[in-house]
Amino acid sequence: MKQISYEECLERMYKRGRFGIKLGLETISEILTNLGSPEKRFKSIHIAGTNGKGSIASYIASILKEAGFKVGLYTSPHLIKFNERFVINGREVSDNDIVEAYVALNKADTAERKATFFELATAIAFYLFAREGVEWAIIETGMGGRLDATNILLPKLSVISNISLEHTEYLGNTLEAIAMEKGGIIKHKTPVVTGVNQENALAVLTKLAQKNMAPLYRLDNDFHVSQEPDRTRFTYNGIERTITGVQTRLPGLHQLDNSAIAIAAVELVFPPQKKQASVLSDEIIQRGISKTQWPGRLETIMQTPFVVIDGAHNLAAAINLARYFEEKFSDKRLTLVLGILDDKDFSSMLKQFVPWADRIIFTRADNKRSIDPHLLEQTARTLFTGEITVIEKVGDAVAHAIATSSSQDAVCIAGSLYVAGEARKKILTDIRP
Repeated sequence: MKQISYEECLERMYKRGRFGIKLGLETISEILTNLGSPEKRFKSIHIAGTNGKGSIASYIASILKEAGFKVGLYTSPHLIKFNERFVINGREVSDNDIVEAYVALNKADTAERKATFFELATAIAFYLFAREGVEWAIIETGMGGRLDATNILLPKLSVISNISLEHTEYLGNTLEAIAMEKGGIIKHKTPVVTGVNQENALAVLTKLAQKNMAPLYRLDNDFHVSQEPDRTRFTYNGIERTITGVQTRLPGLHQLDNSAIAIAAVELVFPPQKKQASVLSDEIIQRGISKTQWPGRLETIMQTPFVVIDGAHNLAAAINLARYFEEKFSDKRLTLVLGILDDKDFSSMLKQFVPWADRIIFTRADNKRSIDPHLLEQTARTLFTGEITVIEKVGDAVAHAIATSSSQDAVCIAGSLYVAGEARKKILTDIRP
């Protein structure tokens, strides 16, 4: 293949997305074998779940970086630029890195079924992490777990953050079915950390762990987290250690659980009784948590007016966001800018959002799966008597919301990570001074 530009490389990859989602490990396995099995050249922690995967992955990566390791972080989707998916020691890989990796794996893509967009992205991550000498790779699943392209890994530890109904077309329409798919990342004699608390879903994960002889560690059972009196810090009561005064810059009470799951994960990877545990002191864990950043998730991006971007994209995330509204916005005039994808329970999501809004602007991301905002408007009018506007383009909707808000008002942009990404780009490029 002749040398191609970064833009052409991405164009070719995005074209693969037109063929949809194809779950299975055969194609990714053949590509990686042809590349010399790069996924075997680093240690990994594998993370699945409905919500919180990215936050947990970022916390773990930050802690291990503070401990002095070279750490790769693979997450999806990106907000603004494709390179955001591949981070090594806190820095995104370069455009040239993407092109070089794409050219290499394109030659290796010899299976009967050509790789999907996500399979290509996953192969790029493993290729670049191996090439750059990453010691630990923190890998987030794309969808589900059992047949997700990332499940080719043999990790040192697995994490299943939580479970709620999502992607039912692919994963099943019950919590038990989804738990079975996400629990598919559990490996033989490999510890598992989870925040899952529904009895029926937890029963599935427990059975899978027992079948694989994998020790299972549960939030609020084997480790706990509690907010300290000043409400800015928390105490982690862990498996074999207790850490007080931990502080995260990521807002929202759900981040206490995400932080605890991340700390439990690194605690299991570096148990106190082993010599290597000395590289993972309480102070390193505290610094790693406090330095963690995760854009587009309850991110305050402007102060006047107060503008928050959140990728809340399903009912569970909407419930967390509504709780944040109650905590932070009860005394502010709140404008919601919402765009939701068509595989989500948008009616239930709107029931969480609407009670806190003074006005709503519906929009749609530049994604073929975006729900027609006029359909969202029709549903919202059965729930909300305030001002509702439809502005098709996310950038225009965000600009209007901010321009027509006073300095004392609040604006929240939510409903999809794709909406969050387009909004973030608009604000950083054209609006924020």
